[in-house]
Amino acid sequence: MANQSTSYQYITYGAKVNSGEVQRLLDHALGVMQQHPEERPTPICIWGTHGIGKTELVRDLAKERGYQFVYVAPAQFEEMGDLLGMPQIAQTTTKGEVTRFVAPEWVPQQPGPGILLLDDVNRADDRILRGIMQLLQNYETISWAMPQQWLLVLTANPDGGDYSVTTLDDAMLTRMLHITLEFEVKAWARWAEHAKVDERGIHFVLTYPELVTGRRTTPRSLVQFFSAIRSLDNLREHLPLLKLLGDACLDENTTQAFLSFIHFNLDRLPNPEEILDADDFGAVAQRLEKVTQDGDTKRLDVLSVITTRIINYVLQRKEELTAKEFENLKKFILLDLLPNDLRLAFARDLTQSKRPGLMRLFAVPEIGQLLLNRM
Repeated sequence: MANQSTSYQYITYGAKVNSGEVQRLLDHALGVMQQHPEERPTPICIWGTHGIGKTELVRDLAKERGYQFVYVAPAQFEEMGDLLGMPQIAQTTTKGEVTRFVAPEWVPQQPGPGILLLDDVNRADDRILRGIMQLLQNYETISWAMPQQWLLVLTANPDGGDYSVTTLDDAMLTRMLHITLEFEVKAWARWAEHAKVDERGIHFVLTYPELVTGRRTTPRSLVQFFSAIRSLDNLREHLPLLKLLGDACLDENTTQAFLSFIHFNLDRLPNPEEILDADDFGAVAQRLEKVTQDGDTKRLDVLSVITTRIINYVLQRKEELTAKEFENLKKFILLDLLPNDLRLAFARDLTQSKRPGLMRLFAVPEIGQLLLNRM
């Protein structure tokens, strides 16, 4: 299928999905592999533009599941020996001296479960791709075989555009399952919360998601920028440095948007802990009123940022909300400044998780009535 950009007709394959759907496909393949360890799962190729997080997604999933993980970039292979290994003379009792290949050091040696990631596979030259064909088909080459319970995953950049890639032919494409990762801001925000990305950065991306898929502005370059500013407490005192750092890794319009973001005090939005742990929710409500009001206009985008962060914070916690946290959550949902459609979407996202502590929201008359009327 084709993926539109401003200048190119990019070519990718498989359904266009967010990171959660990619994880679902990988988890399914890993589950089947463990249920049937004697079978080799079909390799999976994850397509997507640069910097969108394909590599990190696979690596993080392997780490979270406790699986072994091996990363290799075939584009760095200069000769077939980097893939197949080097020949070595061995002495045998029946044939005398024979030539055998010694597998490259990166090849997995221990049984899985594990994931072998061939990153940016279509940046490799055609000779290397031909050598990978047998690996895709049989999980082995002429010189070595992968251990049992290893899943082969590949990533690739789109064809048909400005990427320096080698077009994959049908014989190679049909040896894999395909899926295309696209940026989806709420899925990214869930990952960012888990990865402890600077919360000012999370607020910025949720406020300006349209900036993320620029030429230099990508999820990866944004995380680099947010890491660089993490040590700066008061961003207003470092505006020249912020511009230098932004221009070093982001599109110019993204840097300007971030400086405006600071100018309007959006980097000081209250975080979920401040809202839910507040001893005086009235003070929090006043603060929310102030940061979401722009003259006579209510900043619905800012309210959406705050509700998204609370949803991600609550749903990623293992423990249920305390009595105080639940009471503050209830008060937040019932705030007059929340428009009814955002209030409904917020309450629905929480209760659809089916977590017992959140299902208590149905017992709050105003919230329960709102949810039941829209079911």
